[in-house]
Amino acid sequence: MIERYTLPEMGRLWTDEYRLELWLRIEIAACEGWARLGRVPAASLENIKARAAFSWERVREIEKTTNHDVLAFTTNVAEYVGEDAKYIHLGLTSSDVLDTALALQLTAAADLLLARMDELAAALREKALAYKFTLQIGRTHGVHAEPVTFGLKFALWFDEIKRQRKRLVHAREDVRAGKISGAAGTFANVDPRVEEHVCRALGLKAAPVSTQIIQRDRHAFFVTVLAGIGATLDKIATELRHLQRTEVREVEENFTKGQKGSSAMPHKKNPVTGERISGMARLLRGYAVTALENVALWHERDISHSSAERVILPDAAIALDYMLAKTTALVSGLRVYPEQMKENLEKTRGLIFSQRVMLALVDKGMSREDAYALTQKNAMAVWEGQSSFHERVLADADIRRRLSEEEIAALFDYGCHTAQVEEIFRRAGLAEPGQD
Repeated sequence: MIERYTLPEMGRLWTDEYRLELWLRIEIAACEGWARLGRVPAASLENIKARAAFSWERVREIEKTTNHDVLAFTTNVAEYVGEDAKYIHLGLTSSDVLDTALALQLTAAADLLLARMDELAAALREKALAYKFTLQIGRTHGVHAEPVTFGLKFALWFDEIKRQRKRLVHAREDVRAGKISGAAGTFANVDPRVEEHVCRALGLKAAPVSTQIIQRDRHAFFVTVLAGIGATLDKIATELRHLQRTEVREVEENFTKGQKGSSAMPHKKNPVTGERISGMARLLRGYAVTALENVALWHERDISHSSAERVILPDAAIALDYMLAKTTALVSGLRVYPEQMKENLEKTRGLIFSQRVMLALVDKGMSREDAYALTQKNAMAVWEGQSSFHERVLADADIRRRLSEEEIAALFDYGCHTAQVEEIFRRAGLAEPGQD
């Protein structure tokens, strides 16, 4: 169980220092590609690989003059390498380095997020199995509908996280594309075999066609998938927040010793983690809109996407990493109150069996319309009075002419609502050990 979120693993992917480390790897790989073609002498390549380095502080200092990050970087690297630096960035444009590095960052971020999703799936699975047959009222429109089990909620979320994971795997593969194709993507000043070597060396695939940049539909798809995962986490958090309301109180977020819920009201225990998850899901949805806006650029490129991406891509990855960790902690530490679920289940005094009464009357030969009207008449009386639905049905002469007391009693059995739970769990991949 994740008790606390720590930034370094995901956060480091988005630091300036790490980004420049990737740039250096790309530049060296490009030199290797040129050396294979005889353009860079072997001795020069060895010198570059031995001496190439950078100082982030020095790059920042140079950038104050150049106002160009990649030029500042290559200038600093040249200070370490010396004369052989003339082979560095040979035939490349800045976006060859920027976008290929970004592909590496996004691929690594996806790997971390997939690991987080696996942790959440395991927590959901554990709760689904633990509460597989714990009866709870199902609600539609916020109103009591028919019984479900609490475990089915977790089974539903488990199944949804599995779908979202597949989408992230697809998005990871889609964004795992590099390019070393030059200023307008035509390979006018760089051989395609250099691109092939760079991408192969870095574990990327070469974009089949590019302009000066990797096309932003890939990044838009990636961020939209992150937003979709966030929406699922929002869904889980929203449900648990509703179930923690005082009038419901079927669950509570874990409330640790010494924790305070309100500066004014000492009695308060609030669903703050769930609210935080829901709030951050809104950020992700906003980032998805921005990513989609970045798809349409002028001609072979402009840089209207660049400034936005420097915010939305690291923020989206870090935010979702945090949200997944917090959701796992929320699920794992959840306090569950089955007795309160049972009490809520019985609040409507048997009205939740109205469909079974109606269908039984249909089976006895009544039209559906007449059976509905007869059942609804008794149900509405229960809403307004104190008698139970079972009592009203037993007292209704029109119903008793068709259904015996024993038949009516059988209709008020919770077992029908749990009879297919095992099958649902099997279909969701939640069969327990020893089951088919």
